[in-house]
Parts: sequence; C-alpha cells; structure tokens
Amino acid sequence: MGCINCKCCGSFPSSSSDDNGDSHELMGNKGDILTASEPLEVVPIPSHNLILEYSVLSQRGYYPDTPHKENQDCYCIKTHIRGDPNVHFFGVFDGHGQSGTQCANFVKNRLIEILCSDDRLLEDPATAFNSAFSTTNDELHANQEIDDSMSGTTAIVALVIGDRLFVANVGDSRAVMSVKEEGNDRIVAEDLSSDQTPFRKDECERVKLCGARVLSVDQVEGLKDQTIQSWGDEESEGSDPPRLWVPNGMYPGTAFTRSIGDGLAEHIGVVAVPEVKEYQLTANNPLFVLASDGVFEFLSSQAVVNMANIYADPRDACSAITRESYKLWLEQENRTDDITIIVVHVKSLSDATIYLSSSDSVSEIDMVCKRSGRIATRSSAHPSTILATLCGT
Repeated sequence: MGCINCKCCGSFPSSSSDDNGDSHELMGNKGDILTASEPLEVVPIPSHNLILEYSVLSQRGYYPDTPHKENQDCYCIKTHIRGDPNVHFFGVFDGHGQSGTQCANFVKNRLIEILCSDDRLLEDPATAFNSAFSTTNDELHANQEIDDSMSGTTAIVALVIGDRLFVANVGDSRAVMSVKEEGNDRIVAEDLSSDQTPFRKDECERVKLCGARVLSVDQVEGLKDQTIQSWGDEESEGSDPPRLWVPNGMYPGTAFTRSIGDGLAEHIGVVAVPEVKEYQLTANNPLFVLASDGVFEFLSSQAVVNMANIYADPRDACSAITRESYKLWLEQENRTDDITIIVVHVKSLSDATIYLSSSDSVSEIDMVCKRSGRIATRSSAHPSTILATLCGT
C-alpha cells in the first residue's frame, strides 16, 4: 500500500536492471500487460537432486495522473551464492515515496552484496539476514544522493540452501508456498511471511509503544471516530487501511510497520528488522512465489497458488497472475499498483518434465539430463527453451 501518497506522487528516474537483465517495465497504456521473461531460467541443486525453474515479471502500474512515472518495484535473483551450486537467492523490492525507485534499487544491490560477503550466511542465515538488513538501512540513510526521509522500500527475500528455504520479510510484500495435502491432490497455500501492517495486533501495539498514532485516512480527516482502534481485516478494509502518523503531524501515513529507509517513520517504530523463517522443501512443495503487494491487494495467497499451479511453465504463471491482478485493480480503482512476481518451481530429478534455457551451458544441460535419464528437445510452446523429457527407461 505504500505511503499516504500511494505510488502516484511525482515522477521518478529510471530503475536499474536486476542482476539477470532487464526489469521488463511497461511504458505503454492502460491494459498493456507484459509477458514473462524469455528464456526460462533453471538451476540445479546437486546436493538434493532438485532443480529450480523460475521466471520473473515486473509490470509498471497504470497511473493516469502521472503517465510517465516509472516502475518503483525491482527484483534480484542471484544463483550459486558464494560459489556454492546449492545456494540461490530471490528477492522482490517495492519502493514508495518520491525517492522510492532509488531506494528499492539501492537496497536490491547492497543487500545481496552484504549477504554474499557474510561468512555466517550458510551456517546462520537468520543472523546474516538481520545484519545485512540493518547495514543496508544504515547505508541508505547515509547516502547523500538519496533522500529516504519519507521514502523507502519493502523487501521479501528467499534464500535456498539445499532443501532448506529461508524467508526474510520487511513490509507488506509476501512469499507463499504451495503444499500438496497428504492423501489427495488438493493444493493449499502456506504463507511464508506475514504482512507487517497495523492490521496485525502485535505490530500495531509495537508501533504505538514507539509513539505512533494509528488511524485510517477517514479517521485523520475527522470522518470517523478516532477512538475506534479496530479496522477489521486487510481483505475487507484494504481501501482505507490503518496508517501510522507522528503524534502531532499529518505524516508519514505509512500503511506498513517495517521497511528499509523511511528515516522519519523510524521515530515511530517503522524498523528495518526482518522476520526470518525457515522451511523445508519437500516433494509436497511444488512451487513458491514472491510478489509485491500489487499482486496481493486483490488476490489471496490461495488464489495466487491456485493460478500458479495450473501452469507447467512459471513464465505462463507469472503472466497469468499479473494479468489477473491488473484486471482486478482496474475493476476496483482507476489505477493499478506496480506488480512484480517471481514464481519458482521446485522439481526433483525424477519429475517427468523440466525446462532448460537454451542459454544454459552444454555441460550444465548434459549434467542435468544424465543425472535424471533425460533427453533434451526444443519446446514448441517456448521455442527459445530446451525441454528435457524423461527417457523411456
């Protein structure tokens, strides 16, 4: 949800590209939807005979009042962390405020650099995450070229170490995983993060103890009783959510309780301390998703997982979820938010089908195929992709 000015305040300089190429921003008109990146990316996890197939899509929002405003979302994907073929990083960053684009790109670049240089990362990821978030936040504050007094970014990041998945979250972007229920084919969504907003009682009480006033815009403007400190749930009351305000002022109006940056909001409890959780990747977890709140504003975690599960290719899943999110935004409002999504399929080498980018090295493709008894053919649906199919053995 961002700051009180949402994502439509002013014009912004260009976002930099992520570690794997262009950010795929939309600069077109209302209704223009991008397709996910080509080719599909694939990385093996040799230690556990797993393969990650992933795709990403970052869609600029539709802003009729500021048609030249650029995408404030960005993402980072880095494989083979510290030279380890079993360690891979995924992150989505959702900037907000006048300097939101610069904040998000600064954090995207520095967070992974700091993590990669931390010797504790593989043995104690939670400690490494906490240190990296804190250091990145301090460096952003100290950066003379970026005014983060009322600008910043959320961050949802995932670190795969073998068959373990570590998720760190600051703000209201989200990670979710699909879970196959035992004994049937039903897929259920498991949230890997918890949105840090005043809708959460623990977060609301925490920021109040730091001096924040927690009120919706209608309450601040005197249209509703300010003594009422119950706002229902985020799905039903998302159009006028509770926000954070300084004791005697009409700022900053953040709808989240944690972020990186937002120097003024730090004084009322908006901190860059991540919540870090660990999960096990098993055969019952076929995919996970990281996305900015542009996806989850009108789609539940279950709806996102249901849609992602339909598609064998994560590129198609990214495109479908983005299109549905965009459509729902325009049905509810006269604009859309920026939308960024990463879909990661987790497959064992015994799965029937995996996709391999034609840009992958021959040695890597050979290694994957030999270990799984596969032969490589070209995908008809995505001509730039090599499709490795199970041999008849």
